[in-house]
Amino acid sequence: MRWLFDSSVLVPVFYADHPQHASSSKLFRESGKNDCCALRTLGEVYTALTGLPLRPRITGPEGMAIVRQIREKLTLISLSESEYVAALEMASSGTVVGAPAYDALIAQCALKAGAEVLLTWNVRDSTRLGPAVARLVKTPLEVT
Repeated sequence: MRWLFDSSVLVPVFYADHPQHASSSKLFRESGKNDCCALRTLGEVYTALTGLPLRPRITGPEGMAIVRQIREKLTLISLSESEYVAALEMASSGTVVGAPAYDALIAQCALKAGAEVLLTWNVRDSTRLGPAVARLVKTPLEVT
C-alpha cells in the first residue's frame, strides 16, 4: 500500500470550499486500490460532511454516495479485536487521551496495511503515536 488517507484529507476532497480542497483532491484523483483508508474513516467522513453547516446541506443519500466513491477508489483496512485494543494500548502508554485516540486506530490501520505514507492534516496528534507512525505522517503538500 502506498498511501493511507485519514478523514482530515478525505473531507476536503468532497467539500470544494475547504482550504485544503485542491491539494487533497489532487492526491485522491491520483490514488487507486493500492491506496487505502481505515474502515472507521468512512463514518468520520459521512459524519463530518453531513454535519457541515452548509446551505444546501449535504443529505444522507449524498453522504452515502461519497462513501461509495471512497469504497470504489480505496482499499478499506479494518482492525481485528486484538489489533484495536493494541492500538488503544499504544495510545494510552504515551500522552494520548481523548479524541486523538482515534488517530491511534487509524495509525494502526496504516501499519497493518504497510502504508508508506499516512496522509493527514492532523500532523501533531498523529506524530505523537511513536516513531513507527511518525515516520509515515505527511500532509498532502509534502507528497505532491
